[in-house]
Amino acid sequence: MKTTGRVNGIISNIVIVKADGPVAQNEICYVWTGDTKMMAEVIKVIGDDAYVQVYDSTRGLKIGDRVEFEGHMLEATLAPGLLSRNYDGLQNDLEKMDSLFIERGSITDPIDFDKTWEFTPLAKAGDKVSAASWLGEVKEQWIPHKIMVPFTMTGSYTVKSVAAAGSYKVTDTVAVLTDAEGGDHEVTMVQRWPVKQAIRSYVEKPRPDRIMETGVRAIDTFNPLAEGGTGFIPGPFGAGKTVLQHAISKQADADVIIMIACGERANEVVEIFKEFPELIDPHTGHPLMERTIIICNTSNMPVAAREASVYTGMTIGEYYRAMGLKVLVMADSTSRWAQALREMSNRLEELPGQDAFPMDLSAIISNFYSRAGLVRLTNGQTGSVTFLGTVSPAGGNLKEPVTESTKKAARCFYALAQARADSKRYPAIDPLDSYSKYLEYPEIREYLDAHIGKGWVDNVYAGKTLVQRGKEANDQINILGDDGVPVEYHERFWKSELIDFVILQQDAFDDIDANCPLERQKMMFEMVLDICNNTFDFADFEECSKFFKTLINLFRQMNYAEWQSEKFADYRSQIEALVNEQLNK
Repeated sequence: MKTTGRVNGIISNIVIVKADGPVAQNEICYVWTGDTKMMAEVIKVIGDDAYVQVYDSTRGLKIGDRVEFEGHMLEATLAPGLLSRNYDGLQNDLEKMDSLFIERGSITDPIDFDKTWEFTPLAKAGDKVSAASWLGEVKEQWIPHKIMVPFTMTGSYTVKSVAAAGSYKVTDTVAVLTDAEGGDHEVTMVQRWPVKQAIRSYVEKPRPDRIMETGVRAIDTFNPLAEGGTGFIPGPFGAGKTVLQHAISKQADADVIIMIACGERANEVVEIFKEFPELIDPHTGHPLMERTIIICNTSNMPVAAREASVYTGMTIGEYYRAMGLKVLVMADSTSRWAQALREMSNRLEELPGQDAFPMDLSAIISNFYSRAGLVRLTNGQTGSVTFLGTVSPAGGNLKEPVTESTKKAARCFYALAQARADSKRYPAIDPLDSYSKYLEYPEIREYLDAHIGKGWVDNVYAGKTLVQRGKEANDQINILGDDGVPVEYHERFWKSELIDFVILQQDAFDDIDANCPLERQKMMFEMVLDICNNTFDFADFEECSKFFKTLINLFRQMNYAEWQSEKFADYRSQIEALVNEQLNK
């Protein structure tokens, strides 16, 4: 018997319901206004009063209107057919919506339940299985989509039968499992999981031990992101957060991309919908959209649905991780998710924290980021969810609560600087404020030593030191003037500029420079470091400036040349000749 209730109070999207039975925290309910039923979630229970957040506009809702509680949390539907879809935060398929705007109470199926899939069995009768064990697979686009024992099933089971290879709908029974008491359980290709609970159907969650290649030099070379790691990109409006995210999603070494547009302005979301279907995946030659899922909540959608969108995206990511795939989840922007939390907290009249955000904001963010990670599955294989969020601090203030709370949770910090964006130094990642804590991990150091070169991390720190010393020299030059400092100061400054222009800056709109493979990054960085380790003898600062400007120009042309081409080799020989000429003066 379902619990029902009546609307007893309305505070914008928060509705107070007088319940006539038991109600649980985070339980889903439907609030009726006329013939329209609106989905809502219980966020607080006091006695027989349930405070629910409605995922639609509550305009026209009246005291006394009917409410029905469903007895389960907000759930994601997990099955073949998720890839290439555009969802809202509640996993409604936006392409199935009839009108231009999402109408109140409109609910659509997240997948096509009538489509048939070519099923291939992987398990056989007599096998011992548990939650997330692979029973079979279907081809979703070009990705092997594993059909698994539902995550909700606890304990050990014996496979009684598995369907033969053939075409099946997602709702057809593909396996029958027998539990320890002898009871039979039918398994289909579709399962559901509450989005606010992490999927923990794996053996262990070790520390990340390899990096995720993104093709962006400022990340891969200076501050690498680990596969199964976490990072975030704070930056003011116009600093290039969206372009950087698009570049990473296109080039990153991942099997599945999940883009969460969380409270973005509608024009930015339209850009994602327009650009992604046109992008070609450099790894496969297929359209990038074939391995992408977009979850979209614009600024004018109810804040409650905005809060749900990040959890829905992460749950789908964990589902694909259980298949042994590398998943990249990106949220733009977690600031607007935090604003939704703040708005709901204020409406509940909870004690506010800094800047009126919830007192437990830091814990909420940390709990969410902890769901990413590298996992070892029951069959010995590994899967990973790498999470990269963006933060939009008001006025570019990196000391505000969302940025500070995220810093405690994320291991990589890619600070976008307004000054770099204004001087068109893209990506505008500040090399001194940004960091990657993965460089301190012994596992990552060993991986970099083995896959890039011995002592690579020491080279990275040497490069960072050169940039720092160059900034200090530039500050002295700005105070005392070009003639007021020794030539060594100018040399120090120009060496840092060489690293900046050649390594840290990159053209996201050039076919060649947009994606820089790790092998090329290694060669370029070592080449630049070798030059910077030399001591030159310049007559004056003008000669120093002229030499480095010529050098930077040659390097930049080299960045636009195809890797290992004749043009590339020609620029390299010109650079070596120029450096040798200066050293032999």
